[in-house]
Amino acid sequence: MAETLTTVSTEAFAAQVDDPDHQILDVRPIAAYNGWSLQGESRGGHVPGAKSLPLQWTQYMDWVEVLDEKGLSTDTPVTVYGYTPADGAEMADKLTRLGFEAVGAYEHVLEEWVPDPDRPLRRLERYEQLVYPDWVHDLVSGGQPPGMKGDEYVLCHAHFDYPQDYADGHIPGAIPLNTNDLESPETWNRRPPEELKAALEAHGIRHDTTVVLYGRFSYPTYDQDYPAQSAGHLGAMRCAALMLYAGVEDVKILNGGISTWESAGYELSTDDMTPTPVDDFGTEVPAHPEYMIDVEGAQDLLAADGGDLVSVRSWAEFIGERSGYHYIDETGRIPGAVFGNCGSDAYHMENYRNFDYTTREFPEIAEKWAEEGITPDKRIAFYCGTGWRGSEAFMNAYLMGWPHVAVYDGGWYEWSSHPDTPTATGVPA
Repeated sequence: MAETLTTVSTEAFAAQVDDPDHQILDVRPIAAYNGWSLQGESRGGHVPGAKSLPLQWTQYMDWVEVLDEKGLSTDTPVTVYGYTPADGAEMADKLTRLGFEAVGAYEHVLEEWVPDPDRPLRRLERYEQLVYPDWVHDLVSGGQPPGMKGDEYVLCHAHFDYPQDYADGHIPGAIPLNTNDLESPETWNRRPPEELKAALEAHGIRHDTTVVLYGRFSYPTYDQDYPAQSAGHLGAMRCAALMLYAGVEDVKILNGGISTWESAGYELSTDDMTPTPVDDFGTEVPAHPEYMIDVEGAQDLLAADGGDLVSVRSWAEFIGERSGYHYIDETGRIPGAVFGNCGSDAYHMENYRNFDYTTREFPEIAEKWAEEGITPDKRIAFYCGTGWRGSEAFMNAYLMGWPHVAVYDGGWYEWSSHPDTPTATGVPA
């Protein structure tokens, strides 16, 4: 630890927050950054403009790469804050050792900043839908964690037609949820309303049941026969979007999936849990038809002012170098679609996730979208090859509280096989 540490007062910190040439780092857990009050503070959220760099990330060998991703250079003045002075001092020391020339620490975020209503805090609009391991542990242990609505819940371990993924280990009390129960393996589109309703009822889910979803990420590659079997947390995002469409009112995602549960030190179970079916979902399905659009809706959106169809695919897919899927022969894109850049391929979402698989900080996602003209005042529909990546992007916008978002459910698979839809390849003008 460095022998001296520059600490700043609340007034000095406020001036730094307003200085575009000064960077603020929030080193608390990402759940606190998003809005959860993990230490009983009266207000949750982060200081506006702060970037999230949890101290726990420094346990990973490649955490230094995050500094580059966030545009931090050693000559950038930085002030860090955490829940305790020791946390801030530890991160400040690490940055100093990396060559950062001007590093300070603000130690009074809990005592002076948070209690003062005149000091701004920003949080994820629907942060209570993005839960963390301790929250889930409290739930399955019989507690009533904050943000829990009612007493009934179902915890789902999502997988793509791969029961062994569940059998290998799951969060205690979780039931298996095959993505094929909610989407058709012939078209990869959502199942018809009556089938969706029946599937949810069979899993013990009513419209007013709290559903917590997660999956396992196991490094899928195109060389696998079924890469989606290794992309379970992406499948969980797909199931979340489909449940919202159907009408489940309280859908929650375990941020980072099962890997964050294990990183928190919690045990897995191999007990086979059987769902308890319910007689009636309790409301009409779909309760939110606006969350999904089909070919006609995509065409209307492309032709209309004030809206965007966003391609959440890799650049190679977007320009037509490859389709990205074993079962899709056609390559290219939908003309007029905006590039939403998922990451490397059809089974990864690096540009929407941190390296520990948690959702990337929401101001960062919104900023990247804004560079492409993707803004919350527009009607936005996300699509990919068949709906999984589009659903994860949709869930990001939904968590941010964007009011007019949807998934173009058929995606490239449906569009490219439709007789009356144009396609394009190459780099757009």
